[in-house]
Amino acid sequence: MRLDEIDRILLRELQQDGRASYTALSEATGLSAPAVRQRVQRLRDEGVVQIVGVTDPMALGLPVMALVGVRTDGDVHAVADRISALPGVIYVVLTAGSFDLFVEIVCKEPAELLAVLNDHIKRVEGVTRAEAFTYFGIHTHRFAWPG
Repeated sequence: MRLDEIDRILLRELQQDGRASYTALSEATGLSAPAVRQRVQRLRDEGVVQIVGVTDPMALGLPVMALVGVRTDGDVHAVADRISALPGVIYVVLTAGSFDLFVEIVCKEPAELLAVLNDHIKRVEGVTRAEAFTYFGIHTHRFAWPG
């Protein structure tokens, strides 16, 4: 999908405030509120933008977080599907390099992280290795893209 300057303005505004009104967005773009609504809906329909509430795991009582590098044999998509269904798993990406997948996990306590790793991820058929990188804190967490 080709984005024009109006689309980029809408995306920038929505990244700052996903609950911005069509009236506020119309002021930023110079379009009417109905025209803005149509543009935003098109961006949503095309999968360019999702409007969601982003949560803070620590504020939700989930202070134990880790990125897990996973090596697989066989069908990496099937392994990713199985891991995605596990409790505490919030993010799974297919990668190139030393690992086939990166998995992000959030938990209440270290014992829960150990259980997800040892009792679940390492037992998924096709997983040959899982290496956890525990987070000590989140330095940068942004969802805005330049544009």
